[in-house]
Amino acid sequence: MRPESSQPELIQLWHKNEQCPQGTIPIRRTPKHYNYHPNNPSLFHNKLVGAGNFTHEYAVADAVLDENCYGGQASVSVWNPKTELTEFSLSQIWVGSQSQQGSNTIEAGWTVNPRRYHDNMTRFFIYWTGDNYKSTGCYDLDCPGFVQTSRNFAIGSAIPGTSIYGGMPFDITITVYKDKKTGNWWLMVQNLVVGYWPASLFKGFADGASRLTWGGEIINRKSAGHHTTTEMGSGRFSSQGYERSSYFRNVKFIDSSNTLRDPVDLIQYVSNPQCYDLQFMNNTGFGISFFYGGPGYSARCP
Repeated sequence: MRPESSQPELIQLWHKNEQCPQGTIPIRRTPKHYNYHPNNPSLFHNKLVGAGNFTHEYAVADAVLDENCYGGQASVSVWNPKTELTEFSLSQIWVGSQSQQGSNTIEAGWTVNPRRYHDNMTRFFIYWTGDNYKSTGCYDLDCPGFVQTSRNFAIGSAIPGTSIYGGMPFDITITVYKDKKTGNWWLMVQNLVVGYWPASLFKGFADGASRLTWGGEIINRKSAGHHTTTEMGSGRFSSQGYERSSYFRNVKFIDSSNTLRDPVDLIQYVSNPQCYDLQFMNNTGFGISFFYGGPGYSARCP
C-alpha cells in the first residue's frame, strides 16, 4: 500500500547544488568533531531520569487501539523552536508495540537538536528501536537498519521551509505503513517513498502496531536551575491558533484492510501543562487535528 498525498515533493537545500546519480542515495556529511550520542530521543512517555538529571516532557495525542494497525499518517506544521545547547525539541509520529524484549518503536518527524547536529536548524529525522532503547536502534542512518530507496531525500538534512508567525503555515505529511506481504515498514514524506525498516529489526510488529502517537517532545535539563527555555513546536501555547501555534492535522491510522481511518477517542497526554499544552481543533475541515506546544520557562512555567 502507498497512501496518496496531493502535496508537492519536499525539496531539500542540497538539491540546489547537486543530485544523486541512479543507484546511489544521499548521506549527510558527518563533521570531524561529531560525537555520536543517541541522546535517548523519545522514551515513549517514560519520564526517564538519566545521567545529568534530565526529564522528557510531552504534549501528544495517543491512539491505543483495540485492533492492531498497519501504520499512521498526519500533516505536521514545521517550525524552528529555540532549543538549549544540550537539549532537543522534536515533533513526530510514533508507531509502537510491545514484545518480551520491550517497546518496539518507529519514529519520524522534525527536530532541532544542537547536541546531535551541531546547529540550530530544523531537520527531518528518523529513529527506531527493537528493545526499548537499550541496545538496538539509532537516529537516521547511523547504524544498519533503515534501508533507504530514494536518491532524492537526505535523512537528517535541513528542511528548507519553516512556518512564520502570522504567515502561512508550512507543513509536511508523514506516513509510516506496513507492507503485509514482507512485514517491512515503509516511510513516505509528502508523495515520496523514502525507504523501509525491515521486519527483522522488530519482535513486536508481526501482527502490526498496537499504539500510535502524534505530538511534541523536549528534554528538560534545568541547566539554569529552573525549567528549560527550550520551546516545543512553535514555542506558543495551543490557544494562540492557526497562525502562531504548531499543529497536527488529518491524523489517521491504517487498518488491517490498508484503509486510512480516523482514530476514535484519542487520549491527550501532557506531562507538564504549565509549560506545554495541547487542545483538539473543532470543525476545521482538517479531520482529526490538534494544536500543541509551548515556550518552556516563563511566568506560567517556573
